[in-house]
Amino acid sequence: MHVHDEVSEALAAGRPVVALESTIISHGLPRPDNARLAREFEQAVRDGGAVPATIAVIDGEAHIGLDDAALDRLANDDTTVKVSVRELATIAARGGVGTTTVASTAHLAAAAGITVFATGGLGGVHRGAQDTFDESADLTTLAHTGVLVVCAGVKSILDVGATLERLETLGVGVLGYRTDRFPGFYLADSGHDIGWRVEWPDEVASILAARERVATSHLGLVLANPITPDDELDRTLHDRLLGEGLAAADRDGIHGKDVTPYLLDFFHRESGGESLRANVALVRSNARLAAEVAAAYAASRRS
Repeated sequence: MHVHDEVSEALAAGRPVVALESTIISHGLPRPDNARLAREFEQAVRDGGAVPATIAVIDGEAHIGLDDAALDRLANDDTTVKVSVRELATIAARGGVGTTTVASTAHLAAAAGITVFATGGLGGVHRGAQDTFDESADLTTLAHTGVLVVCAGVKSILDVGATLERLETLGVGVLGYRTDRFPGFYLADSGHDIGWRVEWPDEVASILAARERVATSHLGLVLANPITPDDELDRTLHDRLLGEGLAAADRDGIHGKDVTPYLLDFFHRESGGESLRANVALVRSNARLAAEVAAAYAASRRS
């Protein structure tokens, strides 16, 4: 792996570092705003007191932290592909350019020694999975990767209840940040409860530290940070777009890993930019919170 100098120095000194995924740059945000927004997410991490480490594969090499040239390349290179854990070896062997999903970002972050990771929404169990067995690799990766993922819950286009059941089965803990309800990405409340609530970054840091004492540091942990009421997508608009988007995906024969980007693009187009605005707001919020947690965790380890 190629670890950016700033990230390497921070890790060596025990300073806080937050991993960021890169799929949002190439597949989640429209050009030409994607490069600018990616830098804004990194700045949100800095504002929270940590060093950002955006992760990607560049010319077959995993990069932990990107310079400006690499970030701009991901934002504009049409050959860039979305890469999960199972594709990492193939893209590396072929010298390709890949942007990392939640699963592959978590995997590479853990390999580099980064504990805290911020993203928009966690992947999960897809609707109709009882017939298709369609489930994101994010879930099984977290079952053996000891990172904390700060997210706005799971995307509301998924089967949220089934996703929570799978996380429980896999031993992945779920914490609600100042909420008792599991968020649904564009929506602050997915309609499902969270068993554990935390109020402050220091409290999350203490839970991260306690994992070592009870031998669960190899398991992932989810910190669900709901979108703010001011940024939340109108629920009536959301429900209408979800129904129309699912019907359109079925009509167009979209299946498997292609469903999520298809539906997100549908939301962006049909909401008049409202879903994109919500998406950007929640990622920025998650990045800032992740940095505050990472700073608190680093401070606890030093003391």
